[in-house]
Amino acid sequence: MNTTPNSAKNVLTSDVEIKGNLRFSGELTFEGKLEGEITTDGTLHLGDSAVVNGNISAGTVVVRGKVTGNVAAKDKIELKAKTELFGDVRSSKLVIEEGVTFVGKTEVNPNKVAPALQANGGGRMNEPAKPVEPAKMMR
Repeated sequence: MNTTPNSAKNVLTSDVEIKGNLRFSGELTFEGKLEGEITTDGTLHLGDSAVVNGNISAGTVVVRGKVTGNVAAKDKIELKAKTELFGDVRSSKLVIEEGVTFVGKTEVNPNKVAPALQANGGGRMNEPAKPVEPAKMMR
């Protein structure tokens, strides 16, 4: 049996509640509730009962639960049926199944070039569209 640090598979069940940031290597299946950020170079599986309020940064993310926050993955993000995601996603690959609720923006870059973070607000492209006011009639 070949055991490397990245081959570790961990499970946090639905009775786990965490307030704070979560870091791990390898693979984690998370079914509980988390208020904070998740950071890993490995693979994160969010189960049906998972509720995350915070940003996620990982190598690969597979979501089945509810996320309120931005999700960034180096390799791939999969949004499975019944997922609720309220936040932006950024990855080189994105898979969205039928039945997903997704409110946010996407940045998908299949060329494996790390998408740049907009530290300064990014200018006009990242600003929300402004409603156009109707012209006032003059009599």
